[in-house]
Amino acid sequence: MVELKGKTALVTGASSGLGTDFATILAERGCSLVLVARRQDRLEKVAAELRQRHGVEVHVIALDLAPLGAAQQLYDRIRGMGINVDVLVNNAGFGVYGPFVDVPWEREEEMLLLDIVALVHLTKLFVRDMVARNLGYVLQVSSIGAYQPSPTYGTYSASKAFVLSFGEALSYELRKTNVKVSVLSPGVTETEFLDVAGQRRSLFQRMSIMKSRPVAEIGINAMLAGKPSKVAGAMNALTAWSLRFVPRRMQAAMASAAMQIGA
Repeated sequence: MVELKGKTALVTGASSGLGTDFATILAERGCSLVLVARRQDRLEKVAAELRQRHGVEVHVIALDLAPLGAAQQLYDRIRGMGINVDVLVNNAGFGVYGPFVDVPWEREEEMLLLDIVALVHLTKLFVRDMVARNLGYVLQVSSIGAYQPSPTYGTYSASKAFVLSFGEALSYELRKTNVKVSVLSPGVTETEFLDVAGQRRSLFQRMSIMKSRPVAEIGINAMLAGKPSKVAGAMNALTAWSLRFVPRRMQAAMASAAMQIGA
C-alpha cells in the first residue's frame, strides 16, 4: 500500500457523493486534505467528521470552479497557505440531461467550463509542481459515457470523452516520472448526479447503479497503482470493452434506449 501519511490531497466537488468518499478514503490512509466545493456548510460538516474520526488536518475552501480564473484563484490560495498538493482528485463536475436544442446554453456552458476547462487548468497548475518535485498522484473523474455517444447527454458524454483521452495521454507523457495520472470512469452511481442533471432514473439505471463508496475505492486504488484508466464495476467494464465491436450509429441508439426504457 502506498504511504500517504504526511501527504496532502486536494479533492474538488467534496461536499457530497464521490467527492466525500474520495476524501474519506484518503483520510483513512492518513492524508491531510483540502476540500473544495460551492457549499460551505456541507464542506464544514464533512471536514468536522473527518477530523474527528481520523485525526487528519482538513482545510475547507468554498469556491465555484466553473468561472474562468477560478482554478488559478484556488491554486494561488493554496500556495499562499504554504501547502504542497501531493494528490489531486478532479471530481467536481455535473451533467445536463435533455434534448440538445432544449438545454439552455448558460447551463451547458457552465457544465463545459467546470467539466473540461477547470479540470485541465487545475491539472496544469498542480502537475507542474508535482513534476518539479518528481512525486504526485492525479485522479481524473470521467464516466462510462465517455465510451459512446449518448443522446440527451450529448455534450456531457463528449466532455467525459475529453477527460478520458486527456488523462490517458498525460499518463503516458509522465510515464518516466513519479507522477501518476489515472482516469476513473464510473457507471451509474448513487450520488446527486441524476437529480442535478434533471433525469428520472431509467430501468437500466436502476438495475446497474453502484454505491458511491466502492466506486471511490476503485478509483483511489487505480490511482495509487498508477493505472492510466479504470472503469468502475465488472459489468460497466464489460460494456465499455464490448462497445468497440459495435458500429457508432448503433452505439448512439443503444445509449438512447438505455436512458429511456422504464423512465
